[in-house]
Amino acid sequence: MKRTPLRQSFVHAFSGMWQAWRHERNLRIHVVVAVTVCGLAGWLQIPPRDGAILVLTIALVISAELFNTSLEVIVDLVSPERHELAKTAKDVAAAAVLVLAIAAVIVGLLILGPPLYGRFA
Repeated sequence: MKRTPLRQSFVHAFSGMWQAWRHERNLRIHVVVAVTVCGLAGWLQIPPRDGAILVLTIALVISAELFNTSLEVIVDLVSPERHELAKTAKDVAAAAVLVLAIAAVIVGLLILGPPLYGRFA
């Protein structure tokens, strides 16, 4: 197997991000929510450790969405016709993203909820 130069690896990675951004509405939604949460965290001046937890949680959700997109593309490639197993693979991958997204909302509420409540109470 040919070794890819480091620079080219980054080019491929950003190309994948761009492809996913262009074609996956859910990824765009996750990114908009992530930017909003980061802005809110900055405005609330949350502690650095809580900020790190938020960043890792956001990264998990976005990474899961990218894996889900990758799996969907592969399934479509190997099974262009409708097949129950292909549907199951896609549905299970989407469920994994949903589980992480729900967990991320809970983490966000636990971290941002108290200081946000304190600002408006």
